[in-house]
Amino acid sequence: MSEYDRQYLKIAQNILNNGYYAPNRTKTNTLKLPHQIMQFNLQNEFPILTTKFVAFKTAVKELLWIFKDQSNSLAALRKENVRIWDEWEMEDGTIGTSYGYVVKKYSQMDKLLEDLKNNPQSRRMMIDLWQIPHLPTGALYPCCFLTMWDVTDGFLNCMLVQRSGDFPLGVPFNTSQYAALLCMVAQVTGLKAGLFTHVINNAHIYENQIEGIKKQLERKDMDYPAPKLKINPDIKNFYDFTHKDIVLDGYKYHEKIEMEVSV
Repeated sequence: MSEYDRQYLKIAQNILNNGYYAPNRTKTNTLKLPHQIMQFNLQNEFPILTTKFVAFKTAVKELLWIFKDQSNSLAALRKENVRIWDEWEMEDGTIGTSYGYVVKKYSQMDKLLEDLKNNPQSRRMMIDLWQIPHLPTGALYPCCFLTMWDVTDGFLNCMLVQRSGDFPLGVPFNTSQYAALLCMVAQVTGLKAGLFTHVINNAHIYENQIEGIKKQLERKDMDYPAPKLKINPDIKNFYDFTHKDIVLDGYKYHEKIEMEVSV
Protein backbone atom coordinates (compact mmCIF):
# COMPACT_ATOMS: atom_id res chain seq x y z
CA MET A 1 0.00 0.00 0.00
CA SER A 2 1.23 3.49 -0.76
CA GLU A 3 2.20 5.45 2.33
CA TYR A 4 -0.35 8.17 1.67
CA ASP A 5 -3.21 5.71 1.23
CA ARG A 6 -2.15 3.94 4.42
CA GLN A 7 -2.07 7.07 6.60
CA TYR A 8 -5.11 8.68 5.01
CA LEU A 9 -7.38 5.63 5.20
CA LYS A 10 -6.39 5.01 8.82
CA ILE A 11 -7.60 8.49 9.74
CA ALA A 12 -10.73 8.15 7.62
CA GLN A 13 -11.65 4.92 9.41
CA ASN A 14 -10.97 6.54 12.77
CA ILE A 15 -13.30 9.44 11.93
CA LEU A 16 -16.06 7.00 10.98
CA ASN A 17 -15.54 4.92 14.12
CA ASN A 18 -14.86 7.61 16.68
CA GLY A 19 -15.80 10.95 15.15
CA TYR A 20 -17.84 13.47 17.11
CA TYR A 21 -21.17 14.28 15.46
CA ALA A 22 -21.23 18.03 15.04
CA PRO A 23 -23.10 20.86 13.31
CA ASN A 24 -21.14 23.58 11.49
CA ARG A 25 -21.64 26.74 9.43
CA THR A 26 -22.94 24.68 6.49
CA LYS A 27 -26.30 22.92 6.78
CA THR A 28 -24.75 19.47 6.55
CA ASN A 29 -23.54 17.90 9.80
CA THR A 30 -20.21 16.12 10.11
CA LEU A 31 -18.28 13.48 11.93
CA LYS A 32 -15.10 15.19 13.08
CA LEU A 33 -11.84 14.55 14.90
CA PRO A 34 -9.36 17.21 16.04
CA HIS A 35 -5.61 17.36 15.46
CA GLN A 36 -5.04 14.78 12.76
CA ILE A 37 -1.47 14.59 11.44
CA MET A 38 0.17 12.93 8.44
CA GLN A 39 3.89 13.08 7.65
CA PHE A 40 5.85 12.01 4.58
CA ASN A 41 9.50 11.87 3.58
CA LEU A 42 9.40 13.09 -0.01
CA GLN A 43 12.67 11.32 -0.75
CA ASN A 44 10.74 8.07 -0.41
CA GLU A 45 7.38 8.73 -1.99
CA PHE A 46 5.16 11.47 -3.37
CA PRO A 47 1.87 11.56 -1.43
CA ILE A 48 -1.24 11.21 -3.56
CA LEU A 49 -4.18 8.84 -3.21
CA THR A 50 -4.44 5.82 -5.47
CA THR A 51 -7.64 4.43 -3.90
CA LYS A 52 -9.47 7.16 -5.80
CA PHE A 53 -8.63 9.77 -8.42
CA VAL A 54 -7.20 13.10 -7.27
CA ALA A 55 -7.25 15.97 -9.78
CA PHE A 56 -3.55 16.75 -9.54
CA LYS A 57 -3.41 19.06 -12.58
CA THR A 58 -6.20 21.17 -11.11
CA ALA A 59 -4.41 21.24 -7.76
CA VAL A 60 -1.19 22.50 -9.36
CA LYS A 61 -3.03 25.16 -11.35
CA GLU A 62 -4.70 26.49 -8.20
CA LEU A 63 -1.37 26.39 -6.37
CA LEU A 64 0.32 28.50 -9.05
CA TRP A 65 -2.64 30.91 -9.07
CA ILE A 66 -2.12 31.52 -5.35
CA PHE A 67 1.66 31.53 -4.92
CA LYS A 68 3.08 32.34 -8.35
CA ASP A 69 0.43 34.60 -9.90
CA GLN A 70 -0.73 35.77 -6.45
CA SER A 71 -4.14 36.42 -7.94
CA ASN A 72 -7.69 36.53 -6.64
CA SER A 73 -9.27 36.74 -10.12
CA LEU A 74 -11.59 33.89 -10.99
CA ALA A 75 -11.44 34.84 -14.67
CA ALA A 76 -7.72 34.04 -14.59
CA LEU A 77 -8.42 30.68 -12.97
CA ARG A 78 -11.17 29.85 -15.46
CA LYS A 79 -8.73 30.43 -18.32
CA GLU A 80 -6.98 27.35 -16.94
CA ASN A 81 -10.30 25.44 -16.90
CA VAL A 82 -10.40 25.48 -13.11
CA ARG A 83 -13.80 26.23 -11.58
CA ILE A 84 -13.37 25.04 -8.01
CA TRP A 85 -13.88 28.54 -6.62
CA ASP A 86 -17.06 29.35 -8.55
CA GLU A 87 -19.36 28.87 -5.54
CA TRP A 88 -17.48 31.58 -3.64
CA GLU A 89 -17.30 34.19 -6.41
CA MET A 90 -17.88 37.73 -5.19
CA GLU A 91 -19.62 40.54 -7.11
CA ASP A 92 -16.35 41.80 -8.56
CA GLY A 93 -15.43 38.39 -10.00
CA THR A 94 -12.76 37.64 -7.37
CA ILE A 95 -12.46 35.84 -4.06
CA GLY A 96 -11.71 39.16 -2.40
CA THR A 97 -8.85 39.58 0.05
CA SER A 98 -8.14 35.85 0.37
CA TYR A 99 -5.26 33.55 -0.53
CA GLY A 100 -3.24 35.06 -3.41
CA TYR A 101 -4.25 38.58 -2.41
CA VAL A 102 -2.45 38.41 0.94
CA VAL A 103 0.52 36.53 -0.51
CA LYS A 104 1.05 39.47 -2.86
CA LYS A 105 0.17 42.27 -0.44
CA TYR A 106 2.82 41.23 2.05
CA SER A 107 5.35 39.86 -0.49
CA GLN A 108 5.24 36.58 1.38
CA MET A 109 6.56 34.30 -1.36
CA ASP A 110 9.42 36.69 -2.15
CA LYS A 111 10.44 36.82 1.50
CA LEU A 112 10.37 33.05 1.85
CA LEU A 113 12.54 32.50 -1.22
CA GLU A 114 14.99 35.17 -0.09
CA ASP A 115 15.38 33.65 3.37
CA LEU A 116 15.78 30.14 2.02
CA LYS A 117 18.63 31.32 -0.17
CA ASN A 118 20.30 33.77 2.20
CA ASN A 119 19.27 32.86 5.75
CA PRO A 120 18.23 29.19 5.64
CA GLN A 121 18.57 28.64 9.41
CA SER A 122 15.99 31.31 10.18
CA ARG A 123 13.18 30.05 12.40
CA ARG A 124 10.81 32.68 11.06
CA MET A 125 10.21 31.30 7.58
CA MET A 126 6.49 31.01 7.00
CA ILE A 127 3.63 32.06 4.76
CA ASP A 128 0.59 33.08 6.78
CA LEU A 129 -2.70 33.58 4.94
CA TRP A 130 -4.59 34.29 8.18
CA GLN A 131 -4.27 38.07 7.98
CA ILE A 132 -6.96 39.30 10.37
CA PRO A 133 -7.64 42.71 8.76
CA HIS A 134 -8.43 40.98 5.46
CA LEU A 135 -10.56 38.06 6.68
CA PRO A 136 -13.97 39.81 6.58
CA THR A 137 -13.47 40.99 2.99
CA GLY A 138 -12.45 37.61 1.61
CA ALA A 139 -14.83 35.10 0.06
CA LEU A 140 -13.76 32.39 2.49
CA TYR A 141 -11.51 32.29 5.53
CA PRO A 142 -8.47 30.33 4.34
CA CYS A 143 -8.52 26.62 5.22
CA CYS A 144 -4.88 25.82 4.47
CA PHE A 145 -3.64 29.02 6.07
CA LEU A 146 -0.09 28.46 7.31
CA THR A 147 3.09 26.90 5.99
CA MET A 148 6.22 26.79 8.14
CA TRP A 149 9.55 26.02 6.52
CA ASP A 150 12.80 24.52 7.78
CA VAL A 151 16.18 23.64 6.28
CA THR A 152 18.10 20.78 7.90
CA ASP A 153 21.24 19.24 6.42
CA GLY A 154 20.40 20.40 2.90
CA PHE A 155 16.79 19.21 3.03
CA LEU A 156 13.80 21.52 2.82
CA ASN A 157 10.96 20.61 5.16
CA CYS A 158 7.48 22.10 5.31
CA MET A 159 4.60 21.89 7.76
CA LEU A 160 1.13 22.75 6.46
CA VAL A 161 -1.48 23.76 9.04
CA GLN A 162 -5.10 23.44 7.92
CA ARG A 163 -7.78 24.83 10.24
CA SER A 164 -10.61 22.90 8.58
CA GLY A 165 -10.31 19.82 6.39
CA ASP A 166 -13.06 18.24 4.29
CA PHE A 167 -11.39 14.86 4.59
CA PRO A 168 -12.91 13.08 1.57
CA LEU A 169 -12.50 15.96 -0.90
CA GLY A 170 -10.30 18.82 0.27
CA VAL A 171 -7.58 17.06 2.24
CA PRO A 172 -6.26 14.74 -0.52
CA PHE A 173 -6.19 17.69 -2.91
CA ASN A 174 -4.29 19.87 -0.43
CA THR A 175 -1.76 17.25 0.65
CA SER A 176 -0.57 16.61 -2.90
CA GLN A 177 -0.76 20.28 -3.78
CA TYR A 178 1.48 21.49 -0.96
CA ALA A 179 3.86 18.55 -1.28
CA ALA A 180 4.36 19.68 -4.88
CA LEU A 181 4.95 23.24 -3.67
CA LEU A 182 7.69 21.98 -1.35
CA CYS A 183 9.38 20.18 -4.25
CA MET A 184 9.15 23.24 -6.48
CA VAL A 185 10.60 25.56 -3.83
CA ALA A 186 13.35 23.07 -3.03
CA GLN A 187 14.44 22.97 -6.67
CA VAL A 188 14.71 26.74 -7.11
CA THR A 189 16.59 27.20 -3.82
CA GLY A 190 19.13 24.44 -4.41
CA LEU A 191 17.78 22.14 -1.70
CA LYS A 192 16.42 18.61 -1.60
CA ALA A 193 12.79 17.89 -0.76
CA GLY A 194 12.56 16.53 2.77
CA LEU A 195 9.69 16.12 5.24
CA PHE A 196 6.17 17.26 4.49
CA THR A 197 3.86 17.34 7.50
CA HIS A 198 0.13 18.00 7.17
CA VAL A 199 -1.68 19.07 10.35
CA ILE A 200 -5.49 19.27 10.24
CA ASN A 201 -7.12 20.98 13.21
CA ASN A 202 -10.66 19.82 12.35
CA ALA A 203 -10.76 16.76 10.09
CA HIS A 204 -14.33 16.00 9.14
CA ILE A 205 -16.52 13.86 6.92
CA TYR A 206 -19.90 15.31 5.97
CA GLU A 207 -22.96 13.11 6.41
CA ASN A 208 -23.54 13.00 2.67
CA GLN A 209 -19.97 11.74 2.11
CA ILE A 210 -20.07 8.74 4.44
CA GLU A 211 -21.09 6.18 1.83
CA GLY A 212 -18.43 7.47 -0.54
CA ILE A 213 -15.65 7.19 2.01
CA LYS A 214 -16.84 3.68 2.93
CA LYS A 215 -16.56 2.72 -0.74
CA GLN A 216 -13.01 4.06 -0.80
CA LEU A 217 -12.10 2.12 2.33
CA GLU A 218 -13.17 -1.10 0.56
CA ARG A 219 -10.27 -0.48 -1.85
CA LYS A 220 -7.57 -0.44 0.83
CA ASP A 221 -6.15 -3.77 -0.36
CA MET A 222 -6.42 -2.82 -4.03
CA ASP A 223 -4.29 0.31 -4.22
CA TYR A 224 -1.48 1.02 -6.68
CA PRO A 225 2.15 2.07 -6.10
CA ALA A 226 2.73 5.78 -5.60
CA PRO A 227 3.68 7.73 -8.73
CA LYS A 228 6.82 9.83 -9.18
CA LEU A 229 6.72 13.61 -9.27
CA LYS A 230 8.68 15.08 -12.15
CA ILE A 231 9.60 18.77 -12.24
CA ASN A 232 11.24 20.47 -15.21
CA PRO A 233 14.89 20.70 -14.09
CA ASP A 234 15.49 23.79 -16.21
CA ILE A 235 13.30 25.96 -13.97
CA LYS A 236 15.51 27.90 -11.55
CA ASN A 237 13.15 30.81 -10.82
CA PHE A 238 9.92 30.01 -8.98
CA TYR A 239 7.99 32.55 -11.05
CA ASP A 240 8.88 30.73 -14.26
CA PHE A 241 6.90 27.60 -13.37
CA THR A 242 3.84 26.61 -15.40
CA HIS A 243 1.58 23.65 -14.73
CA LYS A 244 3.28 21.85 -17.62
CA ASP A 245 6.51 21.81 -15.60
CA ILE A 246 5.00 19.71 -12.79
CA VAL A 247 3.72 16.26 -13.76
CA LEU A 248 3.13 12.84 -12.24
CA ASP A 249 4.77 9.84 -13.83
CA GLY A 250 2.97 6.52 -13.48
CA TYR A 251 -0.09 7.76 -11.62
CA LYS A 252 -2.48 4.80 -11.45
CA TYR A 253 -5.69 5.11 -9.48
CA HIS A 254 -9.14 3.71 -8.95
CA GLU A 255 -12.07 5.59 -10.41
CA LYS A 256 -13.37 8.85 -9.01
CA ILE A 257 -15.93 8.64 -6.21
CA GLU A 258 -18.65 11.27 -6.48
CA MET A 259 -19.11 13.21 -3.25
CA GLU A 260 -20.73 16.55 -2.54
CA VAL A 261 -19.01 19.79 -1.54
CA SER A 262 -20.70 21.66 1.31
CA VAL A 263 -20.51 25.43 0.85
